[in-house]
Amino acid sequence: MKKIYFVLFCLFCGLNLAAQTLPKVTVEDMEGNQIETDSLINGKPFILSFWGVTCKPCLTELNALNEVMDEWREEVDFNIVAVSIDDNRFTSRARSMAQGFDWQFTCIFDKNQDLKRALNVSFTPHTFIIDGEGKIVYSHSGYVPGSETELFDKLKELQNK
Repeated sequence: MKKIYFVLFCLFCGLNLAAQTLPKVTVEDMEGNQIETDSLINGKPFILSFWGVTCKPCLTELNALNEVMDEWREEVDFNIVAVSIDDNRFTSRARSMAQGFDWQFTCIFDKNQDLKRALNVSFTPHTFIIDGEGKIVYSHSGYVPGSETELFDKLKELQNK
């Protein structure tokens, strides 16, 4: 029995270590161009939020982030990247929704869910904070109105380091 727990512990630690930096995966941008996720790393920290067209908490979180983004940027220089995990059947709907909500941040489309799998995302919304060098410094699953302030606190901590 102890051997099984040890193996599970090692597997968990291995998966956790693999997710310490943003993996290089090919996704689509808003125009349908193929891009590599490492192109998102530009020296600024960013919020990486996974969402789907049928996920109401995802949309609520992204709309809340869109509302506070300019105010937060007065204190912290950061970006937001919304990652749609919708497959080919729903990608055009996801693009339309992002435009309709007038999100003022980067939207990418993980149609094959390669990035989702690489980061072990099981449920949406799932939000990460990536530092300016591509290291994952925060991860959270789910959304409760007002919890976006925790993201702001983490971004300020990064800036103060």
